[in-house]
Amino acid sequence: MKDYKNFTVWQKSHQLTLDVYKILNTFPKEELFGLTSQMKRSASSIPTNIAEGCGRNSDKDFARFLIIAFGSANELEYQFILSTDLSFISKESSEKLLSQIEEIKKMLNSLISKLNN
Repeated sequence: MKDYKNFTVWQKSHQLTLDVYKILNTFPKEELFGLTSQMKRSASSIPTNIAEGCGRNSDKDFARFLIIAFGSANELEYQFILSTDLSFISKESSEKLLSQIEEIKKMLNSLISKLNN
């Protein structure tokens, strides 16, 4: 079994989740059970699925969980685009977080490719 904490993509996605939780404190309170809640789930789903995949017995299973993590990253990416368009977050803050998401997606894609070869 692999230790998920040793994967750079897990470390970066964990940091992203912490950053997301921090920025969501600035969102309107009426979004607490709407967009804010969805974004917390999307963000935490990325490192959670990496961790769960590491606990599986095969590379094929691990890759499947990384694909789910990738989907969550796409979901979070859209939610930040929406949040920016709704003026819940500054363009500057959004661009920083979107850049982190893009880096994580590239890392997930690379790891998925390695596992599938």
